[in-house]
Amino acid sequence: MRIIKRQPLLDFSAKYPQAEIPLDTWYRVAKKATWKNLAEIRETYPSADLVGEHVVFNIKGNDYRLIVWINFRYQIIYVRDILTHVDYDKGKWKR
Repeated sequence: MRIIKRQPLLDFSAKYPQAEIPLDTWYRVAKKATWKNLAEIRETYPSADLVGEHVVFNIKGNDYRLIVWINFRYQIIYVRDILTHVDYDKGKWKR
């Protein structure tokens, strides 16, 4: 998969150092992946959820949420946001 906007991952890792290794692991796995649908994503990340048009990944257990948009046909992942669990629950990202 081609990942657009890696910088938010790096910025979030700088702010929350404990997220660095899990986000880097997600990036490496996703970059090598050839997912065609949510079911295939769940083979690797069983807790991934579809929320509207976005796929939400739990990062570092349940501490952080990585929100992405995926074009399966063209194998593109666009990083929309990374939030703490608390910020995710506020739901502002959905607007």
